[in-house]
Amino acid sequence: MLRSPFFYCLILLVLFSCEEKKPIAPKTESIQKEARALRDKAIESYDKQNFNIAFYQFNKSKDLYNIVKDSGNISYVLIRIAEIHQRNGDYYGSKEILTEALQTIPHNEKDRNYPASINNYLGIADKELSLYDDAIYYYKLAANEYTDPLLKHAPLQNIAAVYIYQKKYDKAIPILDSLLQSLSRKDLKEKATPYDKSILLDNLGYAYFKNGIKDKGFHLMNEGLQIRIDSKDTYGSIESYLHLADYYSKKDITKSDENALAAYEIATKFNSVDERLEALQILISNDNSPNTAKYTQKYFTLNDSIIKVRNNFKNKSAKIKYDAKKEKDENEKLRLEKAENQLSLQRAKYLKIVSVIVFAFLVILIFILIRYYKNKNKAIEFKTSYNTETRIAKKIHDELANDVFQVIAFAESQPLSVENTKENLLQKLDDIYSRVRGISRENNSIDTGENFTHSIKEMLSAYNTRERNIMITNLENINWENIDDIKKITISRILQELMVNMKKHSEASIVVIRFDSDQKSISINYRDNGKGCEKSMVVKNGLQNMSNRVLAINGTFDIETEPDKGFKVKISMPEQTQIKVKEKFAY
Repeated sequence: MLRSPFFYCLILLVLFSCEEKKPIAPKTESIQKEARALRDKAIESYDKQNFNIAFYQFNKSKDLYNIVKDSGNISYVLIRIAEIHQRNGDYYGSKEILTEALQTIPHNEKDRNYPASINNYLGIADKELSLYDDAIYYYKLAANEYTDPLLKHAPLQNIAAVYIYQKKYDKAIPILDSLLQSLSRKDLKEKATPYDKSILLDNLGYAYFKNGIKDKGFHLMNEGLQIRIDSKDTYGSIESYLHLADYYSKKDITKSDENALAAYEIATKFNSVDERLEALQILISNDNSPNTAKYTQKYFTLNDSIIKVRNNFKNKSAKIKYDAKKEKDENEKLRLEKAENQLSLQRAKYLKIVSVIVFAFLVILIFILIRYYKNKNKAIEFKTSYNTETRIAKKIHDELANDVFQVIAFAESQPLSVENTKENLLQKLDDIYSRVRGISRENNSIDTGENFTHSIKEMLSAYNTRERNIMITNLENINWENIDDIKKITISRILQELMVNMKKHSEASIVVIRFDSDQKSISINYRDNGKGCEKSMVVKNGLQNMSNRVLAINGTFDIETEPDKGFKVKISMPEQTQIKVKEKFAY
């Protein structure tokens, strides 16, 4: 990337000398003096490359000059503010300021250097925004408007810069070479500065290098960098280092990295984002450092922070042509102000009415939503309770009632005096008692206090057999003290549902249950190596209650299962629930 030479110092020195001199009224003298003092401090801060301080001081100066309507100084200060925008890569903001500056130029200044300088900066902004044809248009306007031969160098050299961007090196080299040779002329030699020469040397060298004349180009770029170092043009040296980094990228990658890093460090110091990105591009392209990944991350971070639409948006000329406006008579101004005030009052009145309507609508909507979710949660609670009661009744009917009937039939048909018959009867009664205890244990109250994790382990271990291994992970790492009792009860019942379903349908030999939590939610991951089933059959296999429990506490669940591929469930729920479900509904 090639930086356009701005010729800041020389152009702005001429502008400064062109300030319009006006008689100062006694009432405005103190304001004028303060504005001038701030302007001079801003110039000093800018020369020291303290751009943020200079920006603040120029703006304060502009506000004071607006009070006294000093249009000449307003134009000058606006151009300096636009210049700082460009230093910081804000080219759209710069164009807005330059358009404002163009409108403030006094009539007797139109034949002098203000319009030329503004057009030159507009060209720079469009060039940086890749609007090359518009940029050349403004540069040519500026070159025609400048009367000083040295000042003409700026837009002409910028035209050459655009040609280099467009890879039209054969067009750029003659312009730059001619400008460099002209510095030896007597009328320009006395005015030219090291800054002028260093820019021409660097850009001409870069153009030669890109055009295939590498040795000559390297010599000129090196000479330009040395002049910048000697003259302490730290900011200007960024482009020299970038050009040399580009030169070395195909010749000596280590030197290319050194120059790119030097450019990056200086650009970082001056908060010049475009140059930082260009330096990072070279470092990433070289891929010659263990820090390449770090450079890539920096590049994307910087690139994401830039608010630009350079390549996605065709921006027509932001320059608004300055048309002389006649002063409107005072009565018309008063009439317009009165109409505007009335319109503002009317708008405020309508806004107040609309605000009241919107507020009332929101209150009604919130009330409706609260009622809706309360009814929905009550329905879920009732359904969960009903399903649980139905399941218990079915279990008692299908299992215990049949067993009891068989025991009665056995007792009636067998002589109880025989020892073996008595032992068989007692064994059957003991089996029935164990089943009753199992049903009771599945539906009894749950200890949600300090022994909660112990009760969970005890409940799960009851399903451990020689043929089945239940593995529990991360249970102790959950901060159960922060989980409310409703949530603990729900978790316990869900695990019971899963265990019962596994025992009845899965035929699994390995079951893994993992607990996880973060600041907002707790999750349970269940998986087994059982025979699985069709996903459409899951609810029919007895997990409807689990589904209702999860939904009742605003949780979510995801089931993955296929025949012969095991069974997986992921349950996630918020750590704290707003639903007050009673214990009797949490079976």
